[in-house]
Amino acid sequence: MKIELYGLGRPTRTTRVAWALEEAGVDYDLHAIDPRTDDFLAINPMGKVPALVVDGQVLTESGACCFWVADQFPDAGLAPAAGTWERAQTDRWAQFVLTELEQPLWLKAKHSFALPKDVRVPEVKPAAAWEFARATQVLEKAVEGRTHLVGDRFTVADLLATHTVIWAQHAKFAVPPAVMAYAAQHMMRPALQRAMTRETASR
Repeated sequence: MKIELYGLGRPTRTTRVAWALEEAGVDYDLHAIDPRTDDFLAINPMGKVPALVVDGQVLTESGACCFWVADQFPDAGLAPAAGTWERAQTDRWAQFVLTELEQPLWLKAKHSFALPKDVRVPEVKPAAAWEFARATQVLEKAVEGRTHLVGDRFTVADLLATHTVIWAQHAKFAVPPAVMAYAAQHMMRPALQRAMTRETASR
């Protein structure tokens, strides 16, 4: 199986997928690419990273890529078996992170630098901060005094939540102490450190 991962050569959502692959201990090629080029647009017409190419087949969206890794390499323990209540809870928290916790960060990013200048609306940034604070209140209750979101093992839900907290730190969003303490435990995982090192080296 040939696995290729495309990113920017710096921390982005690609880090999530590289982290999952590192947790699974599988071989993959990491390519830094300008997403605006024709070569990459042929892979993902949206012009966004990450893109995972497996034996020539393309998968986009970081959450989908991480769950593919989890299901393809079950020995890594990144997700409970399909159909179990634990898997439903893992899916639930992963979706919460992607739809509620991450979106205010992306909203701020879009209206700071990602969108063309003529369509940016800086006035939405306070609303983004408010939305993030509201989402972290929910996450705070879920992780207070806990190491993992689901059961007693590290899953894709923890991976996505931790990466999003890292993003929030860089974006200067306030992160509650309980959420920070939870994420800090996972930031030290060797697989994440390897993923970030490989991203930097791929430039």
